[in-house]
Amino acid sequence: MGDHLARAEDFEQRAEKKLSGWGIFGSKYEDAADLFDKAANAYKLAKSWDQAGAVYVKLANCHLKLDSTHEAANAYADAAHCYKKTNTKESISCLEQSVNLFMDIGRLNMSARYYKEIAELYEQEQNLEQAIVSYENAADLFQSEEVTTSANQCKQKIAQFAAQLEQYPKAIEIYEEIARQSLNNNLLKYGVKGHLLNAGICQLCKGDVVAINNALERYQELDPTFSGTREYKLLRDLATAIDEEDVAKFTDAVKEFDSMTQLDAWKTTLLLRVKEALKAKELEEDDLT
Repeated sequence: MGDHLARAEDFEQRAEKKLSGWGIFGSKYEDAADLFDKAANAYKLAKSWDQAGAVYVKLANCHLKLDSTHEAANAYADAAHCYKKTNTKESISCLEQSVNLFMDIGRLNMSARYYKEIAELYEQEQNLEQAIVSYENAADLFQSEEVTTSANQCKQKIAQFAAQLEQYPKAIEIYEEIARQSLNNNLLKYGVKGHLLNAGICQLCKGDVVAINNALERYQELDPTFSGTREYKLLRDLATAIDEEDVAKFTDAVKEFDSMTQLDAWKTTLLLRVKEALKAKELEEDDLT
């Protein structure tokens, strides 16, 4: 480790010396870039991630001086991947630089990929609002490049976080849109009932029984096979329980479904919200009698 660190520092010092010295324009930046690249690799071998990240940023600046935008964008991404291990804020900042440079040269697919990485970092930090913004940017770019699968993965994340933040109409719109798209694709058809279940759970969270029943009718029109699924039965039973303000019936319906198909944490959290609202309504009515 000590050897790698010493070599890294030596390469970095030599690179700095090149930059501060005289030289034919361009050649000193090329020479410095070569040395910064070697320094960054040696810092990585020494597991000095912060120093490796900082040197990749210097390398990116050399590439920019040489008008090598593509190489500069890659260097910022390399910096971000080093910082990812120690400093999320720096990592995001470097990925944003990389995204902007790739956009400048029309590499939208790369920009989309790195927007998705930014979103994942915000997600790790539990900053769901910023994660949504970055996933939206990624989804738009993936869509423009016709990478539909990746675009839909991002959209599902947006819907998931929107629901967690109680932005239910936004989540419903996304799940319904993905369900509609998936119906026309033999590989994705099987997932339709899952998307409609997610949309339906978000409808339940809004607590409007008329809207829930209208949605269930719409979903049957959209996919005639949906009414024969356990997902449809769950939503119908829950809608009935809400209409009748029957907490026990609600709980039984959830338990029955969960015993066959385990509900994930996201669905469980949202269904608990609905149940708590139903309980509160029941207590309120008890107080009035």
